[in-house]
Amino acid sequence: MTQSAGREARLGGHILADALVAQGVTHAFCVPGESYLDLLDGLYAQRNRIQLVTCRFEAGAVHMAEAYGKLTGKPGVALVTRGPGACHAAIGVHVAFQDSTPLVLLVGQIPFEETDRESFQEVDYRKMFAPLAKWVTQIDDAKRIPELMAHAFDVATSGRPGPVVVAISEEMQKEMAAVADLAPAPVFPPHPAPDALPRMMEMLRKAERPLVVLGGGAGWSAQGRADIREFLLANDLPVAVAFRRQGLFDGTHANFVGDLGVGADAALVKAAKESDLFLAIGTRIGETVSQGYTLMDMAGAKPVIHVYPEQSEIGRVYRPALGITSDLNAFAAAAKATKPVEKPVWSGWRAELRAAREAQAKPQAYEGPLNLAVALQELEKVLPPDTIFTTDAGNFATWPTRFMHVREGQDFLGPTNGAMGYSVPAAIGAKIVHPERTVISFVGDGGFLMTGQEIATAFHHNVNPIILVFNNGMYGTIRMHQEKTYPGRVSATQLTNPDFSRFIESFGGHGEIVEATDQLVPAFQRAVASGKPAVIEVRTNPEQVTNRATIAQLRAQAAKG
Repeated sequence: MTQSAGREARLGGHILADALVAQGVTHAFCVPGESYLDLLDGLYAQRNRIQLVTCRFEAGAVHMAEAYGKLTGKPGVALVTRGPGACHAAIGVHVAFQDSTPLVLLVGQIPFEETDRESFQEVDYRKMFAPLAKWVTQIDDAKRIPELMAHAFDVATSGRPGPVVVAISEEMQKEMAAVADLAPAPVFPPHPAPDALPRMMEMLRKAERPLVVLGGGAGWSAQGRADIREFLLANDLPVAVAFRRQGLFDGTHANFVGDLGVGADAALVKAAKESDLFLAIGTRIGETVSQGYTLMDMAGAKPVIHVYPEQSEIGRVYRPALGITSDLNAFAAAAKATKPVEKPVWSGWRAELRAAREAQAKPQAYEGPLNLAVALQELEKVLPPDTIFTTDAGNFATWPTRFMHVREGQDFLGPTNGAMGYSVPAAIGAKIVHPERTVISFVGDGGFLMTGQEIATAFHHNVNPIILVFNNGMYGTIRMHQEKTYPGRVSATQLTNPDFSRFIESFGGHGEIVEATDQLVPAFQRAVASGKPAVIEVRTNPEQVTNRATIAQLRAQAAKG
């Protein structure tokens, strides 16, 4: 046999599997397809190095891989078949793109000779994924597998992390080639420019009402989080987190003042507008964080310091007074080394913002036997300090984000693009990555029936997430907007649901139903004790469509114009 750099000729599918090993991949999530059988065979040969997780739906597989990327900072890997498989996977790619999560998606491709005939399951992936991915490529020559796969992982993790899509043709997978594997290249991420930190501290010393917004998700290491926390506390700065970035800063700490996401507290939004220095670290300052681009003048009237790993994002919408292009962990280390501001004049301002956050988190009276705010706060008291939370899109999610506190040592994963169907597969992916940690999924009745069947994957791989299904019999977010715009004209937002507790029991799991405030904690404790995948169906009052207003109140507000 021929050799290259000591390697015998191998099937392209095996070279692909070996390339994943060379890049440090330990898990891959898939729905199998005949378009990549040779890669599957290569993964069989590498089964002691890569755990291949078989899923039930391509979107679920990519959500699991995306959760892996968020938790580890390394690219999650998903494998799907051509055509419909790729289309199903697209929503997960969009999640990774908007969440800046490193991801590599491998997609089977049709034979060469059938190209441009609109053959069975033919799709041009470069066109399809162009708006959703950082890079899209196709491997047609087995000799180029190590080169292109190594580059795919480099692109996924460089600058602003994100998804890369790699199409793998059938002939290439069957081709024999003698080629050496490529290990990851040493990477030295960008550090702040020499004068960036002195200028930042000079601006900070002149401020009276600064506000810090932390974002970044997968871009942070444990040391980076510790370093940025030390800098922020040394300067007694008020800290908010970007949309779905709870967990970057301890929600119980006196310097935590809330989140600038969907349903943000009006007091925090007002404070953000009144701040005289806006320090954005790791967030793009996108539509959600900026509350519809209303927090500040785009021309730069309010001083903004924008720290981000991708130069092209700095100044994309808001013109900063100071832009710092830097790896987030490198920035945190440099910031920690600066001399803190002596006796900051904003300590009173910080205390006011914290008081407003604490006031927002106090449960209010809700109609019916279940006060979800109180129930969730009681649940919080019994959770392990390393709990992982995943959340779906929907109004239900504003209850945990408003009334619960994600603490240091805990993780919170959610889709910033508002994708329904994310939470359950993300929880399964998180539990596969960290089987020793408690994983709780928050999901609505609408989102659960989009990807809830992935619970079969949890049973297949012996992991036991606990899923809280908030059941109000409607698409709640859409109903809220419907009542604001067309009060009383209910159209397409009502749902008919199964018994979710029996749904999980049909798999052999543990089911619970919660209808009153004092039932949630005991139900959770029984779920944990069962050792099985569990669903706790929380039956909420449909009238309480948001955590701030009922349907009747929304209709009354709409009537006033």
